[in-house]
Amino acid sequence: MDTTFSYNFPAIRGIQAGKEYFVAMCPLRIIPKIFLFDEEEIPPEHRSQRILNKSRIPEMTNYIIENQNDYVFSSITASIDGEINFLPFADNPSSNDLGQLRISLDARFLINDGQHRRAAIEEALKISPELGNETISVVFFYDEGLTNSQQIFSDLNRHAVNTTSSIGILYDHRDRLAMITKELISSIPILSRYTDKERVSLSKNSPKILALNHIFNTNLKLLGKTKGDEISLSEEQYLKEFWVILTDSIFEWNAVLKKELTPRELRANYIVGHGVLIEAMGLVGNYLLKYHENDWKSYIQKLSIIDWSRSNTDDWLGRAFNNNGRIQKTSYTIQLTANKIKQLIDLPLTENEQALEDKFFQGVV
Repeated sequence: MDTTFSYNFPAIRGIQAGKEYFVAMCPLRIIPKIFLFDEEEIPPEHRSQRILNKSRIPEMTNYIIENQNDYVFSSITASIDGEINFLPFADNPSSNDLGQLRISLDARFLINDGQHRRAAIEEALKISPELGNETISVVFFYDEGLTNSQQIFSDLNRHAVNTTSSIGILYDHRDRLAMITKELISSIPILSRYTDKERVSLSKNSPKILALNHIFNTNLKLLGKTKGDEISLSEEQYLKEFWVILTDSIFEWNAVLKKELTPRELRANYIVGHGVLIEAMGLVGNYLLKYHENDWKSYIQKLSIIDWSRSNTDDWLGRAFNNNGRIQKTSYTIQLTANKIKQLIDLPLTENEQALEDKFFQGVV
């Protein structure tokens, strides 16, 4: 190999399945130049990776740009088809896996895992070229003819398990609403004791009442926000006051706190033990924030006289649960449940809400 016409990376050599692979530090500026994607028009059976989801790129790009002092990206995994040469820095057996990886300039590279990271890096460099000297680790596998790329992709993703949205919120220390949500949970006894911070849905035997993501999604609805939006101090205050009044106004929750009712009994017999109800309250709370800024508390306090039992089919059948008694949580059922709550606490329906009600009674929804 002509070393004057090669890529040269500091690297570590390893062995997997009896074959060499290499972990190299690559400057961000060369990532978009050497790594290529399969074209979208290539049939899936001949493609080595999933199609690039372009809608994910802006969010990932903004993550880099807005957090230049503490962003974190995991390794890119790629295949190499071309001449490679590894030169150890020393002959000492304890350090001969540290060296320089040389790859011919005419080699072909194909990303097996990390194509969205690569695209985000490319966009981020357009905005902040100074990031170009920073590095990302790349795991290189030699793959003559790139014939094993599909299998590598499959093997890398076979045992991958996505974290739940609750875990994502719990570990998020950037998003302001995530931080506020965790703060209010810790400050309100019923939420602190009975919020599951890992799962997104609770089993019938769970000792908890709500999942963290239920509360976070409710807060989004309360403020009419999307994840990542700015939260004002007045909005933050509203959230905290809303949850205090809400938790005080639902008798069944307080019965659980007093050990008069178990979480299992709550879920089995009442809709207030399910996410569909709490997220519906987010829609009701958003209406109160817009149109009853000064007297919203009096409306929330009316919740204490509502019959939340699942035997109350006149109010909740077809909304919070279906004919089989199964809780149903969709955007439609959340809105239909919110409609009924508004009616029960003497709030008018909006034009769109009334239209949904009309469809509901006509059996369209």
